[in-house]
Amino acid sequence: MDLPLRRWKTRRWIHEQPSPLGQGLSVRSLPDKPRKPPLTMPPIPLADIHRMTPPAPSELERKYAGIRERTVKLASPLSVEDCCVQSMPEASPVKWHLGHTTWFFETFVLEPYEVPFKPFHDAFRAMFSSYNASGETHPDAERGLFTRPSLSVIQDYRRNVDDRMHRLLGLSARDEMLCRLAVLGLNHEQQHQELILTDIKHLLSRNPLKPRYQMQGTQLFASSVPAAWHSFEGGLLQIGYAGEGFCYDNEAPRHKEYVQPYQLASRLVTNGDYLQFMEAGGYENPALWLSEGWDWLKSGRHGHPLYWLREGAQWQEFTLNGVMPLHAGLPVVHVSYYEADAYARWAGARLPTEAEWEHAASREQVEGNLAENGRFHPAACDAGRLAQLYGDAWEWTQSSYSAYPGYSPAKASAEGPISAVWDRAVGEYNSRSMVNQYVLRGGSCATPLERIRPSFRNFFPAKTRWQFSGIRLARDLPEPEAPERGNP
Repeated sequence: MDLPLRRWKTRRWIHEQPSPLGQGLSVRSLPDKPRKPPLTMPPIPLADIHRMTPPAPSELERKYAGIRERTVKLASPLSVEDCCVQSMPEASPVKWHLGHTTWFFETFVLEPYEVPFKPFHDAFRAMFSSYNASGETHPDAERGLFTRPSLSVIQDYRRNVDDRMHRLLGLSARDEMLCRLAVLGLNHEQQHQELILTDIKHLLSRNPLKPRYQMQGTQLFASSVPAAWHSFEGGLLQIGYAGEGFCYDNEAPRHKEYVQPYQLASRLVTNGDYLQFMEAGGYENPALWLSEGWDWLKSGRHGHPLYWLREGAQWQEFTLNGVMPLHAGLPVVHVSYYEADAYARWAGARLPTEAEWEHAASREQVEGNLAENGRFHPAACDAGRLAQLYGDAWEWTQSSYSAYPGYSPAKASAEGPISAVWDRAVGEYNSRSMVNQYVLRGGSCATPLERIRPSFRNFFPAKTRWQFSGIRLARDLPEPEAPERGNP
C-alpha cells in the first residue's frame, strides 16, 4: 500500500536552469527560499518532510542506486513466468511492482523537472499507476493479465528511468523539493520490496511443487525461552513521531494519550504456543472468536495459520526457503487479526493497543531480525528481556486504524501548493484508508531496517494473513490494593 506526503502551504515559484550537459535538457526547480515563509499545514499524505534536511546529492544518488538495485536483486531468483502471475486480488505480480516503482519516479520526479520530458511509454502511465487525479488506473485484480509488456521491456524501463534520474540528481544539487520527492520515492520503493517478498511467497505456496524462492541459508532454530511479563506504569504519554527525519503523515501529529498500567509479554507467541491453542480446540470454540471472525473462519474453513501444512502426524511450514518442519520455538506468522484475538482470549490475555506498544518500544533500540540478514523468516527468542519488538513479525494491535487527534487531510488553500507536482504526488492518501483496518507495529523479517521506527504504523484488514503478521500478548496491570484501615 502506498503512503503519500505532507506538504507546505505557500505559493509556487518555478524557474528553469540551463543544463550544463549541453544536450537541451533543463531542470525545473524551486528557488532556495520562497518569497513567503512556509506555513505549516496539518499532515497530508506522505511524509513529515518539512522538518527534514535533504541528503547531500552524492549521498542521495548512492542511496537511490542502492535501493533500486536491491529491488532488482529481490526479483533475480524468479523466472519470467514467476514475475507475471497474480495469485490473488490483494497481491500484485513482481513485474507490476518493478514497473510501478519506476512509474513513481517518472511521474513525480522526472515529469515536473526534466525538460524536455517524454514518458518511456504512454500506456505505462495507467498500467503501472496505483493512483492519480484522473483515476486512470488498471483494476488491481487484473494486474496478472499483463503478459505484455515483457519482463525485459520492464527492465529496459527501469534502466531508462534510472539513467535519467541519476542525471537529474546530479544537476539539481540545491533543489530541496526534488530531493524530497526522490526520498519519498525511495521510501515508497522499500514498501514494495517487502510486498514483492510477501506476494511471491503466496504465489509459490499455491504451486503443487512448493518451489523455493531461495536456497536455504543460515537458519537459527534455537528454542525460545519461556515468555515473561514486563510491567509498565502507563500515564499520560506522548505518542507519535518526534524525530527530524522522514516519517509518514499517519505518524503525526505527536499528541498525548492516557494509558492505564499494563504488561507486555517478553516475546512473540511461538508456533508451539499456537499449536497448543489448536490442540485445545481453539478453532472449534465460538466463544473465543469475534462474531465476524467466526463467520470468516467458517466461510473459509480455516483451521491453522496460512502456510502450515499437515504431513501425517507432523506439521510443516511453507517458507521462502521451501517447506520446512514446523519449529515450535519460532514465532507464529501469517495469522489474521481474528486468529490473533482468539488466541489472546484463549490465553487469558489480550492484544496490546498501539499506544501501549509504542510506549514500550520507544525505550528499546531499533534492531532485530529484519530484511538485511536475507533469511526472510522469523527467528527464535533466546532472551528473557523484552525482545522481538522490531523485526520477525508485524504485531497485531487491538487499535483500529484511524487519524491521530489534530490530523487533517485538508489540502492547501487558495494561496496554492508549493508546486503542481506536490498535488499530484499526494493523490494516494492515508485518510481514505482509515476504515475497517487494524494497526500493526514493529516490522517483520522482510522489512528493511531503515524503514522501521517506534512510531511506524502499518495497517491491514482483519482477515489479512499473507503478510508476516504475528502476536504479542498484553494484559492490564491491576492497581495495587489499598491497605485496610484499622478500627477507629
